[in-house]
Amino acid sequence: MAARTKARKAALDLLFEADQRSLNVAELLGQRLEQPAGDSPVREYTATLVRGVVEHWTAINDLITTWAQGWTLERMPAVDRAILRLGTFEVVYAEDVPEVVAIDEWVALATDLSTDESPKFVNGVLGRLLELKPTLG
Repeated sequence: MAARTKARKAALDLLFEADQRSLNVAELLGQRLEQPAGDSPVREYTATLVRGVVEHWTAINDLITTWAQGWTLERMPAVDRAILRLGTFEVVYAEDVPEVVAIDEWVALATDLSTDESPKFVNGVLGRLLELKPTLG
């Protein structure tokens, strides 16, 4: 597994854990940076992703809510919610990753970790955001 793929999975794990435990994800990241869980420290790109989502939290949630037709954030599986938050950050805000690569990576994680319908759903939402990116100010 490539380093960025591992970093994305670790960021997903952090967002998912924070969601499930009703924790502030920025505080959880801070704790993990100080005292890593397990054998390895938090990867730099994992921290970048989590910090990016936190920085753009409201805008990311608004974008997902607008373009995930028929689905509220609360109704989505928690893993899909985390994937879409991280994927939206990479597609809309990150400048160092080709958007199609980011979409492919998040769809692959949805394939591995969520429901049978999730990869298509994630691909649809992130693909739509990519189309709209020039107009998203």
